[in-house]
Amino acid sequence: MSQASLPFEDVRIELGERSYTVRVGAQLLDDPQTWQGLPRAKSAVIVTNTTVGPLYAQRLVDQLQAHYAAVHVVTLPDGEAHKDWQTLQLIFDALLREECDRKTVLFALGGGVIGDMTGFAAACYMRGVPFVQVPTTLLAQVDSSVGGKTAVNHPLGKNMIGSFYQPERVVCDLSLLASLPQREVAAGLAEVIKYGPIFDTSFLSWLDAHMEDLVARDLAALRHAVVRSCQIKAEVVGQDERESGLRAILNFGHTFGHAIEAGMGYGVWLHGEAVGCGMVMAAELSRALGILEASDVNRMRALIQRAGLPVVGPAWPAQDYLRHMRVDKKAENGAIRFVVLEGLGKAVMRAADDETVSQVLARTCAPL
Repeated sequence: MSQASLPFEDVRIELGERSYTVRVGAQLLDDPQTWQGLPRAKSAVIVTNTTVGPLYAQRLVDQLQAHYAAVHVVTLPDGEAHKDWQTLQLIFDALLREECDRKTVLFALGGGVIGDMTGFAAACYMRGVPFVQVPTTLLAQVDSSVGGKTAVNHPLGKNMIGSFYQPERVVCDLSLLASLPQREVAAGLAEVIKYGPIFDTSFLSWLDAHMEDLVARDLAALRHAVVRSCQIKAEVVGQDERESGLRAILNFGHTFGHAIEAGMGYGVWLHGEAVGCGMVMAAELSRALGILEASDVNRMRALIQRAGLPVVGPAWPAQDYLRHMRVDKKAENGAIRFVVLEGLGKAVMRAADDETVSQVLARTCAPL
C-alpha cells in the first residue's frame, strides 16, 4: 500500500478533561489538518535532537508557522546517555531566553528520549504548559509517546525523576520510520510484541503471522501494529493513569531490561533491545514460578528473535542484576516485583526470591 493511499486512524485516550487523540497514518507531518485545533499561543517550541532535527524540524516549522507567531527550535544531543538533568536544562534555558509564557506549546519531535524530556519540561515550566508528541521512532509511537509518563534518568536508576503529564495530541507519522536504522525498528518491535502476551493473544497470533512484514516496514502492517498497540495502552492507561495497579503490566520485561541498560551504561543497548531480552527473562521467570508453559516461553523467544532482538543477556553476577532491580520503581520495601505471565494473555505482578531470579539469569545470560 502506498503512503498516499493509507488513510489515518485515530485512537482516543479517555482521561476525562485530559483526554486526547493519537493519530496514526502516513504523510501526517505535511498535512495541515494534522495541526488544526491545538492550543492557541503566541509561540511554539520544537524540541528535537541532532539526528532528527536536520531531517524533519524545518517541515514541522513550516506547518506550525500558520498557527504561531514565533516557532523556535531547540536541538539536544542524541541518545539515551543524554537523558539527564543537565540536558533538560537546555530546554529551560531556551524557554526563558525566548521569554516563553505559560501558554507556549512544546512539540516533541524525536524518539522516546526527546518525548520524555519534552514532556517533563512541559510539566515543570511555569508549573505546566501544553505539549504535543510527534514521535519519530516505532518504539515511541507504540509506547513512550502515549500515556503521559515523562522523566529523566539518574545514574543509579532509569526514569527515576519524572512526572505523569499528558500531551494534547500524539501524531504518529509512519512515513518518518523510513529513515530509521533497522536496529531502531527492531527496538520498537519489542514494545509492540509485549502487548500480545500481556493482554491480547489474538494480537500475538497476528504478530506471529506478520513479523516479517513489520521488519520490512510494510505500511499497512505497521499501521495495524501501532493502532492496536495504542488501543491496548489506551485501555490500560484509562483504567490506571498513575500506575497504581493494572498499568504496571505494561512494564513486562522492563525490570530485567532496565537492569541491563543501567549495567551496560545507558545507550549501549537500545531500550527496546534490553526489553526484548528482558521479556525472555520474564517469561523464563514465569515458567520457574510454575505459571507458564515451556512451549509458551519458546514461542515468545522465537518471535522476539525474528524481530531481530537479542534473547540472551550479558552474563554478570546475579547480584549485579539484583542491585539494579532493587531501585526499580516497582520494588516495594526492598522486594523486587516482576510482571510475569499466568499463561499467555494474562500478566500479573509477583515477587520472586533472589535464588529463583538467579537461576533464571543463569539460564538466560551468556558471557559478554
